[in-house]
Amino acid sequence: MITVYGEGLIDLVPTTPAPLAPLQPALGGGPYNVAVAAARQGAEVSFQSRLSTDTFGQALVNNLHREGVRTDLVQRGEEPSTLAVTSIDESRSAHYTFYVEGTADRLARPSADPTPIACFGTCSLALEPAASRYAEVLRGLAAQGTLIALDPNIRDFYATEQHRRFLRGLLPDVTLLKLSEEEVEFLGGAENIDVPVMVTTRGGAGLSVRTARARVDVPAVPVTVVDTIGAGDTILASLVGYADRQGWSPRDLAELGEEEWRAVLRFAATAAAITCSRVGAQPPTHDEVLAALSKPGEED
Repeated sequence: MITVYGEGLIDLVPTTPAPLAPLQPALGGGPYNVAVAAARQGAEVSFQSRLSTDTFGQALVNNLHREGVRTDLVQRGEEPSTLAVTSIDESRSAHYTFYVEGTADRLARPSADPTPIACFGTCSLALEPAASRYAEVLRGLAAQGTLIALDPNIRDFYATEQHRRFLRGLLPDVTLLKLSEEEVEFLGGAENIDVPVMVTTRGGAGLSVRTARARVDVPAVPVTVVDTIGAGDTILASLVGYADRQGWSPRDLAELGEEEWRAVLRFAATAAAITCSRVGAQPPTHDEVLAALSKPGEED
């Protein structure tokens, strides 16, 4: 079981490269994408959030049902859904402007229900009062022996010194920290980040992992990039999904050797490449990833 904590929102995605292109609503939010991606890879997933009762919020809930994600712990509220207006630059990378005032997800009251793996991150850890509540749940689950995965997913509007201190205060209870290279610097540099497992995404250069036992780099999987929406979320889902299938505890994950990590990272990189080949956050199934890995020139 994987429990994912955090926001579900609506991405407004341009339909053409033009500056004033029409915007197409798409289901999104980092934690929401992680929940869907992990479910598509065959994991039993529960989502904890507060979603609006508006049309967008109902669409988010309906899709979780279609994807097989448990919603019994999803709270509902009359507040509006969070919106993220997306722009795509010349490299096909996505950038976001968020509309978060008075929205439903920032009023969530999560609970520390027992779960082997829990994921946290993105806007939900930056918007009060829910952010402090999520932090309390994270610490409570860590005390229960839960494998805690954290993806800060830093956006411009909360890239502040206050948020840096908030995130660093969570690190003693984190097992798996997933960061971009820019986020490593935001948190003070790799030499100042002390967690059992740190996975770094390096864009077109691939993925890296650092533990007390292993240092492993894997290249990115070549693909024609349509956009990068959901790629990082697919990586986190792949990491925790792999751990879930293997039944790894926090200690098991920290003690993996280099060959084991190479297999994990290649799986995650391949899943992310498939997501990048599609419009929007459309992560692959487990079988799709295995099929891509089995092609000539790919390692199993």
